[in-house]
Amino acid sequence: MNELNLRIPGPIPVAEDVLEAMASPMINHRGPQFEELLYRVTDRIKQVFETDGDVYILTASGTGAMEAAVVNTLSPGDKVLNLSIGFFGDRFGEIARIYGAEVTDLSFPWGQAVDTDAVRDALRSAPDIQAVLVTHNETSTGVSNDLEAIAGVVKGEFDKLLLVDGISSVCSIPLQTDAWGCDVVATASQKGWMLPPGLAFVSFSSRAWEAYDRAAMPKYYLDVGQYRKYYQKGQPPYTPGLSAFFALDLALEKIAEEGLGALFERHKTIAQMTRDGIKALGLQLFPDESVASNTVTAVNVPLGMSGAALLSAMRERGVVLGGGQGPVEGKIFRIGHMGRVEPSEIQEVMDALEDALPSLAS
Repeated sequence: MNELNLRIPGPIPVAEDVLEAMASPMINHRGPQFEELLYRVTDRIKQVFETDGDVYILTASGTGAMEAAVVNTLSPGDKVLNLSIGFFGDRFGEIARIYGAEVTDLSFPWGQAVDTDAVRDALRSAPDIQAVLVTHNETSTGVSNDLEAIAGVVKGEFDKLLLVDGISSVCSIPLQTDAWGCDVVATASQKGWMLPPGLAFVSFSSRAWEAYDRAAMPKYYLDVGQYRKYYQKGQPPYTPGLSAFFALDLALEKIAEEGLGALFERHKTIAQMTRDGIKALGLQLFPDESVASNTVTAVNVPLGMSGAALLSAMRERGVVLGGGQGPVEGKIFRIGHMGRVEPSEIQEVMDALEDALPSLAS
């Protein structure tokens, strides 16, 4: 079977040498080899997060990291402002709500970014809000929020706890955890880290630890306090995904060699190539280009065309794209371009679209 050009917003294609690293023999996760591995990869992850604070590695999905952000810092009844611009922003609020937080949703139309003036007004009108949840990069709509500006309001003006879903942004677009005052940032391996799914990473500021000491939401596997306790011994609290750790070690070495600045620029360049290619085909971007993500491009399905038929036609041509979610299901398609993406792979997408579209037009 020919390998498909996987262009969804995660999981992403993984390099052969990283996949081969996963086949390394198992080691004792409570022995000296793992201790050395754990400390090495954690130090490198901190460099990507741009933090001097704590970072912990969970064997979990990105949603597990989001849940960890909530249950380790909040209590039932806490008042929370959830800033949502799409499917995953809604999910962040839902997690907090299920655990008993009193969540106020400040939602913006899909395809738009968070309006910081609206955030300011919401916090001014509800001074008892204790924490703000926000998704940095919303893959369901192809929009990136200006997290630095949002943090400037949330932290700089109101000094609230700031919990960030950085799942599809960290290691793809700039996110300065300490400089911007992000208290918890959650991310996951299958996005810009150039890895398979299976690992999640969460950062914790000193303010987050103060919140942890008060937090009363139930937790066990996701109790970050256990990760801190065992990290001091060079161990995980529970059995880790060792194969994913081996892959992580190699991927982080590659990231360090490239450098964050070059990595961010590479994502920016490939995203612009994608957007330019879409416009050259006469298609319309779903969001305004000023807020378009550098990790995933969302495109309107042409009027009168079936979104499902378009995805099927692209797959027949060897390209796998993402469809729309929630209210935009069937109305948009999404092209993922995070991680290591070559221009030739994006050109293949454009060539396939050019070939498929005429046959799908009504």
